Amino acid sequence: MNQSITSIDVLCVGQATYDLIFSVPAHPGADEKVFADRFAGCGGGPAANAAITVARLGYKAAFAGYLGNDLFGSKHWQEFSDAGVDTDLIIRGQAPTPLSAILVKPDGQRSLINYKGATRPLPADANNYSSLEFKTVLFDGHEPHISIKLARYAKLIGITTLLDAGSVHEGTLGLLDLSDYLVASEKFALQYAGDTRTALSRLAEIAPNVVITLGENGLIWQRGNEQGEMPAYPIIAIDTTGAGDAFHGAFAAALAAGKNWLDILNYASAAGALCCTKTGARPGLPTCEEMQDFLR
Repeated sequence: MNQSITSIDVLCVGQATYDLIFSVPAHPGADEKVFADRFAGCGGGPAANAAITVARLGYKAAFAGYLGNDLFGSKHWQEFSDAGVDTDLIIRGQAPTPLSAILVKPDGQRSLINYKGATRPLPADANNYSSLEFKTVLFDGHEPHISIKLARYAKLIGITTLLDAGSVHEGTLGLLDLSDYLVASEKFALQYAGDTRTALSRLAEIAPNVVITLGENGLIWQRGNEQGEMPAYPIIAIDTTGAGDAFHGAFAAALAAGKNWLDILNYASAAGALCCTKTGARPGLPTCEEMQDFLR
C-alpha cells in the first residue's frame, strides 16, 4: 500500500516551550516582592510560535521538535492541534518541557528566564520526513542535530530554507551557510559583528538573502549587492514577546506563497507589529483576518 503524503507549506523545526507570562509594574529588586497585574500561560518557543503563526495566517504548518510527557507538554501539544498544526513530527519524552517565565513591563519590554532541566537536543535521526512534502523549512537553531541534517537534505532537493537567528550559538552558526534566507535579530547582529551594518555585509557573503530586524527601528536587508531598509509599523506596544516569532512565521508563509521580496518584508513586519499589541506571544500571533484589516 502506498504511503499517503501530507502537503505542508512551512515545516518549523526547533524549540517548543511553555510560557508563564507576568505583567508587572516594574522589575523586582533584591528581596522585593511585586504583584503582577495580569498573567497568561501558553505555549511558546521561536519555531513553535512560527508554526502557529503560519497556521493562523491560513497556511498549512507542521512542527518538528520536542515536548515532555508532562502537563506543560500536553497543553502545548493541544494548542498545536487546536491551531491545525501537524504534530506528527513532535517527539515526546520523560525529560521536562522547557519552561519560560517572562516579566513584562508597562512599556512592553520584557525579561525572560528559561528552564530546560535535563532536556537535550534530539538526535539527528529522531524524525522521518517521508510522509510530508513541504515548500519551506524554518529553523530556529535550537534543535541543531535534526536541523543541520534536514537543511542539507532540503538544499539538495531544492526546498527553501529560512533561519531565525535570534542569538549566536552552535545551532544558528551551524545553519548560516545552509540557509537561503537568513533573518537575524539585532542581538544576533551585534554578537556576530559588533554593529548591524557590518553584520549585514558579512552575513550577505554567506547567505543569498539577509534581513536584520531592528524592533521599533524596522529592518535592513541585503540580496547580493542590493541593499535596503524598511521602517516598522507605528504601534503602541503592549508586549514585544513573540514579535520576532510572528515576523519569521509570516515571512516563511509569504515565501511559501511565492510573494515578491518587498511584499514578504511588509507582510512579516505587519505580523510582528500586530503581535506587540497583545500580552503574550501566543495570544498575540495574528490571524489572517487581523492581517487583512491591518494591511488595508
